[in-house]
Amino acid sequence: MFLTIPTLLTWARIASIPLIVGVYYLDWTLPTKNLVATAMFVLFAATDWLDGWLARRLQQTSAFGAFLDPVADKILICASLLVLLEQGRVGALVALIIIGREIAISALREWMAHIGASRSVAVHMLGKLKTVAQMVAIPFLLYDGRLLGVIDTRWWGTGLIYVAALLTVWSMVYYLRKAIPEIRAKAR
Repeated sequence: MFLTIPTLLTWARIASIPLIVGVYYLDWTLPTKNLVATAMFVLFAATDWLDGWLARRLQQTSAFGAFLDPVADKILICASLLVLLEQGRVGALVALIIIGREIAISALREWMAHIGASRSVAVHMLGKLKTVAQMVAIPFLLYDGRLLGVIDTRWWGTGLIYVAALLTVWSMVYYLRKAIPEIRAKAR
């Protein structure tokens, strides 16, 4: 099921991610860049929900789609964090924690699949909460202004990205605690 509608949406999300980075190289005003990057991020993040919904609705779920979808999310998050780091809107430590966790947990899941214990590191609610916090924090930080003239998106985005970093560490510890007994059992 390599070329289903949901999988094509996921591929489109991956292919579109460099556009967020590219916006900041255009000769536009910073507020325009911020608005366009925010709109694109929200659109790309919405395709994450849409491709899952379509896969279930059209009965086009597949192992490949289940693999590719979180990869697309990770690339979207990491690329956006690098933009925010470059713009001075997120600290290097926060970006390192989030990006490092994504790499570490991806490697852990790969290893667990290799030893036949992938169920022990299946997606957990902590991971989902982390993703939601990131997906709300990042557009707030990309926008970097007053939303509807009232909401200070830099303030809210900064708070939420710290919550996301905390959930990132917490979920990593959770996955590691689930994996270590499996790894020890296979090493014997």
